[in-house]
Amino acid sequence: MAMFRCLSRAVLQLRHVPSITGTQSYCTKTDKIWSLGKLNHVAIAVPNLEKAVALYRDVLKGEVSAQMDLPEHGVTTVFVNLGNTKLELLYPLGDKSPIQGFLDKKPGGGMHHICIEVDDVKAAMKDLAEHKVRALGKEPQIGAHGKPVIFLHPKDCGGVLVELEQAQG
Repeated sequence: MAMFRCLSRAVLQLRHVPSITGTQSYCTKTDKIWSLGKLNHVAIAVPNLEKAVALYRDVLKGEVSAQMDLPEHGVTTVFVNLGNTKLELLYPLGDKSPIQGFLDKKPGGGMHHICIEVDDVKAAMKDLAEHKVRALGKEPQIGAHGKPVIFLHPKDCGGVLVELEQAQG
């Protein structure tokens, strides 16, 4: 429930009202502090980057970016442009890569996170903390697109690792 209360076009307040079938919940808008934008990308952890790139580029005929090493995040990324959003292929880089930890648990790879743009990542962090949604870090870091990002704890977001990325200003 916390994800749906907090990840909204505006800050939402959940209200419970009696109905014929029991208590119903609905959301009402309160003061707008920050807002969600578009889905920026869906990230997929892959055990073999070259094989994954070949699938999306050669078989599926996707528009695939060059590899980008992000040592500060322990990852190599490749983006597949889908027009309305992107896929981000993630491959471990270095000994302390969080992607390696993911692949140790899921050797075949799989969906790692979703990334949603926000108009104010710091305001979102503050508001989400007040709604008991934990950020995985105290401050945003610069992500693969050169913009501030923060990850939200999957236990607070319906089992999904959510990345919030500062939208273009």
